[in-house]
Amino acid sequence: MSKVSPRNYYDEILRTLEEHNKAFSGYIPLIASENIPSPAVREALTSDFGNRYAEGWVGERVYAGCEYIDKVEFTCMDLMKKLYKCEFVDPRPISGVVANLVVYTAFTEPGDTIMALPITCGGHITFGPKKLNGTAGAVTGLEVEYLPLDYEELNIDVDRTIRRIKRMDREGVKPTMAVFGASVFPFPHPVKELAEEYHSRGAVIHYDSAHVSGLIACGEFQNPLAEGADTVSVSTHKTFFGPQHGSVLSWDKYAEPIKKATLPGLVSNHHLHAVAGLAIACAEMLEFGKEYSKQVIKNAQTLGQALYERGFKVLAEHKGFTKSHVLLIDITKYGLGGDIEKKLEQAGIIINRNLLPWDVREKRNYINPGGIRLGTPEVTRLGMKEGDMVEIAELMKRVVVNKEDPKKVKEDVNLMKSKFQTVHYCFENTTKAYEYIKIR
Repeated sequence: MSKVSPRNYYDEILRTLEEHNKAFSGYIPLIASENIPSPAVREALTSDFGNRYAEGWVGERVYAGCEYIDKVEFTCMDLMKKLYKCEFVDPRPISGVVANLVVYTAFTEPGDTIMALPITCGGHITFGPKKLNGTAGAVTGLEVEYLPLDYEELNIDVDRTIRRIKRMDREGVKPTMAVFGASVFPFPHPVKELAEEYHSRGAVIHYDSAHVSGLIACGEFQNPLAEGADTVSVSTHKTFFGPQHGSVLSWDKYAEPIKKATLPGLVSNHHLHAVAGLAIACAEMLEFGKEYSKQVIKNAQTLGQALYERGFKVLAEHKGFTKSHVLLIDITKYGLGGDIEKKLEQAGIIINRNLLPWDVREKRNYINPGGIRLGTPEVTRLGMKEGDMVEIAELMKRVVVNKEDPKKVKEDVNLMKSKFQTVHYCFENTTKAYEYIKIR
């Protein structure tokens, strides 16, 4: 048997990376949790910051050589305070999951009870109990009481939530934290309506803004901190168009427990090249974010309507489908989510299968659920507008409804995508969105 040399592996890996970029230049990307960064953010991600350590709070490091790192991180924090109108920012969590863990660590103890949406109703894996290997239960030892979802409204049911809280009172169960936010997040959550119920019982209100962070930053969704939230976790690469990273937003009175939970609790090196990329994305968001966020929502609503008119069961039609970037579709008329996901991928349309709130009752699971989820952040960043959403809906109809050969449809997908190869809503875009850049 011949040996494969290290150089062969080396070449194969680099070739695969390049092939990935080439493929995405022809795909229509509709994953709700993804976006495309600007060339400037990509430049930051290749900088020497990624090779350095800066443990400790900014300006109080335990390493030398942090003069320029501190300068960029200070700037990042200042810009995020402007965007989110908050007093305190910790930009060190390296992801949205870690940001939620920071909040759990700072404000709860093992055995405490939190209230959050179940995964089947759009809740994130970080809200899950131990029996489901969710972060809240498996990592921090929290008990989870579910918030009830109104299936028609695709939102937390306020009246049922209050009844559930009162039932917990009678049972002697005190919620330590309420967690708002979701991975399927089409409409603002009722933070303001429920804040007093939780605060009067001494509970902390946390808001996981991962999916809608960019919309919130630009004033196009809701302002959870103004509505009663104590903490907000941020993902910086979904509707916020930065690098993959996280942050925690709050008030000065909560700064110390958050800082200590981040380090030494959960983070050592906090990926300084990503912090630099985040700082750049913040500047871009301040300059271009309002226009971008409005277009994200317009595109999502237009795509929802166009799909609905073509036979897709897009949920919440009576509410205009969405007030964010995300659409949830019951696809069972044409198949199951996993199968539809594969067919669309063969046509170069990238979406993800998604559980519907009633899937468990119908004995479906996440492998092949009844739904699919679409999002418009990345196509919007590439410059697409409402007319392009109608074209995408027609391409999806050809695959799913008309059952055309996906390979044939892919030719038209590639043709459409060829018109959208640069990043918009940024200061400079001379490098193409998916251009593979060699620096070796």
